Amino acid sequence: MTTPTEPSPPPTRPHQYADAVTPARAAAVLALMLLSGAYMAPVASQEAFTLLEEVTVTATLLEALGSPVSATVLTERDQRQRGAAHLEDVITLAPNVASSSGASRNRFFQIRGIGERSQFVEPVNPSVGILLDGIDMSGAGGALTLYDLEQVEILRGPQGTLMGANALAGLIALRSQTSDSSVSDMQVGWENYGGRRLGARLGGTLSERVHARFAVQHYENDGYVDNHWLQRNDTNARGELTARGTFTWESASHSVEGGIYYTQVDNGYDAFSLDNTRATLSDQPGKDDLTLKAGRVNWQATLAGLQSSLQISHADTQTRYGYDEDWSYVGIAPGWEYSSYDEYHRDREMSSFEWRLQAPEDKGREWVIGTYLRAESEDLRRQYTYLPAPFTSSIDTDTMAFFGQVNQGFTEILSGFAGARIERRDSEYDDSAGVDKSFGHTYWTGRLGLIWRYQPNQSLFATLARGARAGSANAGLLASVAALPEQNQSAVRALGVFNEETLISAELGWQADWAQHNLFARLTAFSMERDDQQAKGSLVIPRRDGSTAFIDYTDNAAKGRHRGLEWEVHIQPAEPLLVHVSIGLLDARFNEYVDATGSNLSGRDQPQAPDWQYAARFSWQLAEATRVGVEFTGSDSYFFSDRHDVRAPETHLLNASLSGDWGDWRWTLWGRNLTNETTFVRGFGTFGNDPRKEYVLEPYRQYGEPRIVGLTLSYDLRGEMR
Repeated sequence: MTTPTEPSPPPTRPHQYADAVTPARAAAVLALMLLSGAYMAPVASQEAFTLLEEVTVTATLLEALGSPVSATVLTERDQRQRGAAHLEDVITLAPNVASSSGASRNRFFQIRGIGERSQFVEPVNPSVGILLDGIDMSGAGGALTLYDLEQVEILRGPQGTLMGANALAGLIALRSQTSDSSVSDMQVGWENYGGRRLGARLGGTLSERVHARFAVQHYENDGYVDNHWLQRNDTNARGELTARGTFTWESASHSVEGGIYYTQVDNGYDAFSLDNTRATLSDQPGKDDLTLKAGRVNWQATLAGLQSSLQISHADTQTRYGYDEDWSYVGIAPGWEYSSYDEYHRDREMSSFEWRLQAPEDKGREWVIGTYLRAESEDLRRQYTYLPAPFTSSIDTDTMAFFGQVNQGFTEILSGFAGARIERRDSEYDDSAGVDKSFGHTYWTGRLGLIWRYQPNQSLFATLARGARAGSANAGLLASVAALPEQNQSAVRALGVFNEETLISAELGWQADWAQHNLFARLTAFSMERDDQQAKGSLVIPRRDGSTAFIDYTDNAAKGRHRGLEWEVHIQPAEPLLVHVSIGLLDARFNEYVDATGSNLSGRDQPQAPDWQYAARFSWQLAEATRVGVEFTGSDSYFFSDRHDVRAPETHLLNASLSGDWGDWRWTLWGRNLTNETTFVRGFGTFGNDPRKEYVLEPYRQYGEPRIVGLTLSYDLRGEMR
């Protein structure tokens, strides 16, 4: 059999019905549903149209009156109206928050222009912390599925008192539904591109003192890419299983809560095309798999008049990330082509212990102190076509921290708070290239502020915070030192370990809660200065044998400035109408930055930092049991990286939903990106990869999701919706 040199016609996608859905047709479908919903017999809705639901930010050491933090809280209703399965599906609702891919999901998040964009060989210290019910999940963005979550809290600005050197930019905290909330339902859903979901939840009171809850869901779709070479439409498919269980035992003075979590992601990764389209030519499609096994135990008690809170947690995250490096097939350009595959197997284990003691409020003062211990290990095995043997590495890190916060009321309308955290991290790194390196750092972070409640329902707050991002080792660089000429070794070895990055943040905010007018609003202005900013660089150095070494590394090479504004308002001007509006403005630049090539990037925008973002949501109650929602979201263009000039374009997206109740059924017809706007979630511009063009340098982009339309049905097994 001869190897073809041209791809065959694209495969047929019989399920891809949305490709033929025009905006006019989509509007007609929604109108038809509206008419049918409007004439449904009225039934009592399980979820009354109390749209200004009360939400509370829980990811804080002490709940300070007035919530002096710029935060977005995404509820289960937000997830349902988007048909969301993963955090990437709702992240555009948060101002000054972005995400990037280079994988099967947008698993890297940036807050106010700060955050990682990729991970390959090197261990990564995250700038955005991630918590799942208090379990540290930082760096595992692919596991952030949403089924049976009560809410997602996105806190902007450094949150070092809570997470230390893992939350320089901010924090994403996921909170599961509580075990004492009664539920018994099943969920099924369909969407275009072969999307299907099936889930079930069961929970409530088992006895006077015991509550339990269990939830499981499987979600899958065929992906949004056609592989023309393999004649397949599922090489970028998603298959994601989520299971969560919690229990609670309570007595008069004690309570014990436990949770178990299992997430299995079996996703394909075949996203980049030599032609910059949704049609790929890969003959070795990649994988983006993840298995999470986690558990926690929380014990709360009253000891000597103080509230004691103890959490012990463990998480094991195994990932496999691989891709067809040439994005093509053998025979595409004889004489020019190459063929290679790159794959990374990671196993991260984390065990932590946290104990807090909190004093009840007394004469306007309350305080909390605590200690935190964490043991973390990360093992990597890289299999790459051009390596004679697999590359392996291991890094073990032990962390010990002490933290505390005091809230103090000075007068009836003026109060303040101060919190600090100091932590010590010691790491040992070794790999199969002969690198054996030990290093340690001590970090301190803190936050203080004032709250002025000049009216019963209005307040001003001012905060000053210091954040840090941990230092680490440049493993690939250290592994290359021995192959360099002697005159270069000392200079390169000096870059083997990079230090912490620090950030000083100042915020001024205003908050109003006019319950009588069904209005809540928060406005925050911020200014952040980054020092010793960790920036990616590369060295091109001749080896002893005359070949050239191209070495990526991280260095404390830059200073940055991030200034902006975040505004969120929730208003119900009339009983059937609710409006949510959020706006983020951001000016994020390098103050000083000369990269390894000598290019001066001072004054240039930071990557993943659009100048503006917005989200406007409108919800109408059409009938007693029928609701419609329309969303408009948008973002300015931005650089994908500081290593090239490729940008994501300005975007404006339309989402909509129609939902209601009928008997014991709840249904939601939803659509994302209804106008089918082209979006991109990752971009490269520093290399050429097309042998047909003799590897000319050109930009490459990974496409975001196209128009997605789906229907989700939930059936209440208790019959309480009748």
